[in-house]
Amino acid sequence: MVTSTRGRPSSSSRLEWRVIEIPRDVPRADTRSLLTEQAEYGRWELARSQILYGGARRVWLRRRVMRVQRTDAA
Repeated sequence: MVTSTRGRPSSSSRLEWRVIEIPRDVPRADTRSLLTEQAEYGRWELARSQILYGGARRVWLRRRVMRVQRTDAA
């Protein structure tokens, strides 16, 4: 089971963060395909990865926050 937490961007931040924890029993190929899907479809990029004591992995993903301002006078 892969757990994911999403950080709320602050008003001054231009990046949105997602932390994914991957248990040690998930094969490396499955982890790679999971991260590839996140990058292709969610526009996430890998910021940091960490191997924890016991073999679990923690991955930080980031993406730019698109702030759109309204252009009509409604």
